[in-house]
Amino acid sequence: MPAHIGIVACSAEGASLCYRTICAEGAALLGAHSHPEVSMHTPSLHEYVACLDRGDVQGVAALMLDSARKLAAIGVDFLICPDNTIHQAMHLVRPQSPKPWLHIAEVAADEAAARGFRRVGVLGTTWLVNSAVYPQALAARGIDAVRPNDADRDRIGQIIMDELVAGIVRPGSVQVFQQVIERLKAQGCDAVVLGCTEIPLVISDANSALPTLDSTRLLARAALRRAVG
Repeated sequence: MPAHIGIVACSAEGASLCYRTICAEGAALLGAHSHPEVSMHTPSLHEYVACLDRGDVQGVAALMLDSARKLAAIGVDFLICPDNTIHQAMHLVRPQSPKPWLHIAEVAADEAAARGFRRVGVLGTTWLVNSAVYPQALAARGIDAVRPNDADRDRIGQIIMDELVAGIVRPGSVQVFQQVIERLKAQGCDAVVLGCTEIPLVISDANSALPTLDSTRLLARAALRRAVG
């Protein structure tokens, strides 16, 4: 039997895309209409945002561990979190967790290394882009991480939190992402990581000036491989 996947969710749109990807792509590994057992726990997004606003990484870790323990109690075998921002608490979560985790930035960095990328732009919430989550994961694989400039960082963060997490897609906002990616390309980036799990709703290889690393679907596929491996 495939392993039971536990999803520690934060924002609904990113968690939904990850869940749908696991269920939709499971058939390629397990047969028609098949996918591993999946369970999800989601506290109110407000609780996470309150912790992030006050820089309370311990509080973020406590929320993640609360979800982890509830999922462990119903029998999951391992855990994933389809939210890049709160991975800045993962160093506090893993030592106390009742189950092992896949790390979204490590998964995305592995893909970047496998594809031979050397300089990767990082898009995401302001909290994520200001953190060491992707610089550390990429540096461990010999890859440079490039942050957008402050103005681009703030505008992208605003679009994510005011629009994408609520499932709102505005053409003008899509153009903002495209323009930021163009500027990262001009800085020598050879790829861009979609380091917010909602960004793949509006940006892909089809409309990006750089190859994209879709952290949401990469995490879902890594979970599938682990579950059936």
